[in-house]
Amino acid sequence: MEITFLGTSSAVPSKYRNHAGIILKYFKDTMLFDCGEGTQRQLTYAKISPMKIDKIFLSHYHGDHILGLAGLIQSMGFRGRTEDLNIYGPKGLEKLINVVSNYGFFKIDFNINIHEIGEGIVIETDEYIIRSIIAEHNVDNIAYSIYEKKKPRFLREKAIELGVPVGPSFGKLHNGEEVEINGKIIKPEQVLGEPRIGKKITYSGDTRPCEKMVELACDSDVLIHEATYEDKDKDKAIEHCHSTSKEAAEIAKLANVKLLVLTHISSRYTTDLNIKNEAKEIFENTAVADDFMEIKIEKDKAKIRFRKLLSLNEEQA
Repeated sequence: MEITFLGTSSAVPSKYRNHAGIILKYFKDTMLFDCGEGTQRQLTYAKISPMKIDKIFLSHYHGDHILGLAGLIQSMGFRGRTEDLNIYGPKGLEKLINVVSNYGFFKIDFNINIHEIGEGIVIETDEYIIRSIIAEHNVDNIAYSIYEKKKPRFLREKAIELGVPVGPSFGKLHNGEEVEINGKIIKPEQVLGEPRIGKKITYSGDTRPCEKMVELACDSDVLIHEATYEDKDKDKAIEHCHSTSKEAAEIAKLANVKLLVLTHISSRYTTDLNIKNEAKEIFENTAVADDFMEIKIEKDKAKIRFRKLLSLNEEQA
C-alpha cells in the first residue's frame, strides 16, 4: 500500500503546495482522491501515469478539489484511453461530469461510470473495502476509509495432519472453500488461524471535527486529516467549517490511529512548524504532508519518504 501526495494546499495554491490530490496504490488498483487544479502536472513530477488511474474519489465539489478533473479526463482521451473510468462522489456528481464532458472541444473513447454515494460501503472486492461517511463541512463532503481484507493464516501442518495433500486443495481451503479428501469433507475453519486485521487508511476531505470521523478512522494505520488552520485561527476554522491542527490531533488520538498526516494547509502560513508542533502536543506520531511526500505501509509500520524534485535545468545538466 503506497500513498503519494500530489497537492497539500487549501483553497489557494502556493509556490510550494498544489491543490488537493492523493494517489493510493493498493493491490493492482491506482486510485486518485480529489483532483485539484494542476493535478496532471503533479502526476508527471511524481512519475505516475494518469492512464493507470482506475478510480477517482471526490470528497466534495469546492474548486480546489475538482478543477483538475476536466483536464485530466481530456488528456486521458488524447492519450488513447479505452478502459472505463469510475468516478465516485456525493450527490451532484452526474451534473458535474456532464459539465466536464462538455467543457471545450475534445473526444474520448472510454466510458465514465458515475457513482453518487452517501454513507456506507462504496466498494467491496476480494482484497479490500472502501467505506464512506458524510463529514461536517459547509457542503456535502465524503470522507473515505480503505481497509484490507486480511485472510486468516493457513495452518499447513494442521491440513497435512487431516490428510490434505500439498497442492490446489490448500488454496481452496485458504479461500474459504470446503474440499473432499478420500470421502471426508475438510472445512476451512479446521485449517485456518484466527482472523487478522488488515491495513487501513482514512482520508477526511474537508471537515470540522466530528464523532463520525472518529468512528470511520478507528484503528487506521494512517489518518490523512485536513488541518487548514493553526490553533490561534480556530475562529476561522469554525467559520469556514475546517479543522485546526490540534483538532485533527484529537481525532487521531480518539480513533487510536498509528500515524496522523496533516494536509490542506492554508497558504497564509509561511511555515508548517506551528501546525506540526501543535498537533504533536496531543498526538506525537504526526507528520505534515508536503507535495510528493510518499508513505509506504509495510507490515505494521508506515515509512515516509520525501522526494526531491529536480528543476528542468538540473535534469538537463
